[in-house]
Amino acid sequence: MNIEGQNTQTAGGGQAAVEWAVVDSDIGPLLLAATADGLVNVVFHAHPRVRDKAVASLAARFGGAVTEAPASPRLAEPIRQLRAYFAGELREFSLDLDWTLIGGFNRQVLRELNDGVPYGAVVGYGDLAHRVGQPGAAQAVGMAMGANPLPVVVPCHRVVESDGGLGGFGGGLETKRKLLALEGVLPEPLF
Repeated sequence: MNIEGQNTQTAGGGQAAVEWAVVDSDIGPLLLAATADGLVNVVFHAHPRVRDKAVASLAARFGGAVTEAPASPRLAEPIRQLRAYFAGELREFSLDLDWTLIGGFNRQVLRELNDGVPYGAVVGYGDLAHRVGQPGAAQAVGMAMGANPLPVVVPCHRVVESDGGLGGFGGGLETKRKLLALEGVLPEPLF
């Protein structure tokens, strides 16, 4: 069973497989990984070294049952929706998400972000902390954003500093700028 109490066992009693693929995007290669429960991981800059580290981490977490499967039915809809998002045709993801890789306060914050900050909007770290009932936890919200296993889909790029600064971002500030420009929050770069 995963943290949500959903069955992640195969019919034979073994651990459910994680299937993954690397896809190109406007912000560079992304590794997408999915379980039977849904999309479980999105990894930025999935060049070979980063990809190998991410796959090893997934294998450690899921008992080694990790398979490269670019044609997987589990990945077809996440790939389709990400392509539509980057083409400017999708404003809200409607994917099954597997929250196995995050728990506690971090999961609470990410769920609030996912459900409460729409495309084209931003929220401050402190505002998000207040929304989850922890008004003094802006720094902890920042740590939750850094631990987000599902960036882009769970839009941590929409969390900014209260003074208007971009704040940090696991994919790099240029990636955050590109995502916010795509959503119309920032102007497109001139060059």
